[in-house]
Amino acid sequence: MKKIFSLVLVALVTGCTENASTRQWGGDMTIKLPPGKKLENLTWKENSLWILSRNLRPGEIPENYTFKENSPLGLVEGTVTIVEQ
Repeated sequence: MKKIFSLVLVALVTGCTENASTRQWGGDMTIKLPPGKKLENLTWKENSLWILSRNLRPGEIPENYTFKENSPLGLVEGTVTIVEQ
């Protein structure tokens, strides 16, 4: 419990964004794409999450994607969920 409290305190003091926090210390993050957008790809560049999207094509329906980290020790794992609308 002390470890979790310490991580939260560090995040608050350093002003970490949700991106940085999820990448460095695990946790869950949900991103809703603007209506009519389709996820193509996403990648991390340091603590920034870059998302490639395009317009939905006729007949395509919005989907949800879950990206889950599997760290070597399994201690700090993050999950990013992308929601198309």
